Amino acid sequence: MAISPDDWRLAGQEKYLKNVTLVKRAYRRYPNNPEWDHDHCAFCHAKFMVEDYPDVLHEGYSTEDEYYWVCEKCVQDFREHFGWMIIES
Repeated sequence: MAISPDDWRLAGQEKYLKNVTLVKRAYRRYPNNPEWDHDHCAFCHAKFMVEDYPDVLHEGYSTEDEYYWVCEKCVQDFREHFGWMIIES
C-alpha cells in the first residue's frame, strides 16, 4: 500500500523510526523513567498505559529501547514505507 505524503500522521518520524526494529509487547512504563505513566503512538497519538481506562492500548510495538511506541494499525499502514523489522515476542 502506497502511503500518501500528506497523510496527517506523518510528521518527520523518518528521522528516528526509519529502518528500525519494532518489538510487539505488552506496554510497560519506560524503563529509564518509570514515573512516565503513559506513551503515545508515534503516528496517530493513541495512548498506551498499564492501567485500564477507556480507549487505552495495552500492547503494541516499541523500539528495542522501548522509547517509541507504534499501534497495530499504524504498524500495518507504515511497515513497508519505514522498512521496519518486526519481532513478534
